[in-house]
Amino acid sequence: MRKLFGVCGLGLIVAMAIVVNSSGNVSAQEFTYTPQFNSKNELMLPRNHIWREWVYSGAIVTPNSLKDGAAPFPEFHSVWGEPGAYAYYKKTGKFPEGTGIAKELGLVGSTEAVSGNGFFMGKLQGFEITIKSKKLYPNEPGNWAYYTFGHHAEPYNKSAKKMPAEACNACHESTAADDFVFTQYYPFLAAAKPK
Repeated sequence: MRKLFGVCGLGLIVAMAIVVNSSGNVSAQEFTYTPQFNSKNELMLPRNHIWREWVYSGAIVTPNSLKDGAAPFPEFHSVWGEPGAYAYYKKTGKFPEGTGIAKELGLVGSTEAVSGNGFFMGKLQGFEITIKSKKLYPNEPGNWAYYTFGHHAEPYNKSAKKMPAEACNACHESTAADDFVFTQYYPFLAAAKPK
């Protein structure tokens, strides 16, 4: 059950990029990352950890030590957005068709460091993506679909099935601040939205 809910903590960015010309106007769309699917219609894991080169949106941690040893999401959740979709969001305040948001999980490691006591990220422990596409997901709430490539150390699963809508969308729809995305917990993303 925790693995199922772990996908739902995902707020973010895979797919089409929006090219921004030198004047800052949104001029065209082109694919900078195209989701690939296998013959079973499972999403393939992005190659070469490409999401780690995207725009960093922030991280949250809800450790077991603050939830009597039973937190539903005990890992760090680090979130990245595909650069083109981020540029479009920064210009318009909207997540465009093809937006992809990636989340990589990390265990809570040490709670002590030279800087003092705290929560420090340990080993990587899973990877998830959400994609917004009316074309691919016309019947999903908000046109968002969620994928998890495992809650375990690397290597992550090579492919993932789309999670059922009831596993994630209900939580995102009822509590996410902006178009099914938890922008309230990712300050860099929230700060990028035009006022």
